[in-house]
Amino acid sequence: MTLTIIGCTGSMSGPHSPASCYLLQTQETREDGTTRTWNIALEMGPGAFGQLWRVIDPADLDAVIFSHCHADHMGDVISLHVHRRWGPGRGCGTLLLAGSEQLPERVRQIDGCDPAETYTDEFEFYRMRPGVPFNVGPLTITPSTAQHTVEAFGVRIEDEGGATMFFTGDTDQCDTIIEGARGVDLLLSEAGFTEADTTRGIHMSGVRAGEVATQAGVRRVVLTHIQPWTPVDTVMSELRQTWQGEAQIARAGDVFEI
Repeated sequence: MTLTIIGCTGSMSGPHSPASCYLLQTQETREDGTTRTWNIALEMGPGAFGQLWRVIDPADLDAVIFSHCHADHMGDVISLHVHRRWGPGRGCGTLLLAGSEQLPERVRQIDGCDPAETYTDEFEFYRMRPGVPFNVGPLTITPSTAQHTVEAFGVRIEDEGGATMFFTGDTDQCDTIIEGARGVDLLLSEAGFTEADTTRGIHMSGVRAGEVATQAGVRRVVLTHIQPWTPVDTVMSELRQTWQGEAQIARAGDVFEI
């Protein structure tokens, strides 16, 4: 699997990156010997669609997974809709959108559409449930309950060769996220707060992300969803208090082989 950071800024687009969006790609070899690339986007935050278009043709997306329905993680779904209904993606078939029970309603709200809009020709909505895996091509996605202010999920993704990653979405440190991330090759973890933020139940700091990584026994950590005003050195310094393994800060354009 290949993970490309499309956008990684926390809570909004920033001067150096769009908001959250991560492209996961894997190759599948068919019985006739030909290969096919599967493309999954994790999130579609403000500013992400245009940057995604620089990497792949958006019409080649196979699914978009939304960890939760806050606008900073799904605001550019409106661009996805325009591309699929009136743009070059028209006639490409329905695109799987996976997320919480609120996802169809939130898409309509952001899009400003009639409440009766179903997106039948553009989107197929799938409601994720904790611990219930689903497949996109050769990839198996297993949601885990996250601790946030709305229904939210982390997702574990595994390819046919056994490579694994876990994306926390927005969450505070909790047992379900630790279990979901158990033993993965790459943990893509949010660090929306620093230790100076005392609010609990919304985001992790670098310290708490490191505790998740250590308790889950992951191989390496990539921190993301850092606020554009937060010094990344602060976040990395906090992480190093609780995690001594391989780690780096996500930056738009980074590519990771898993």
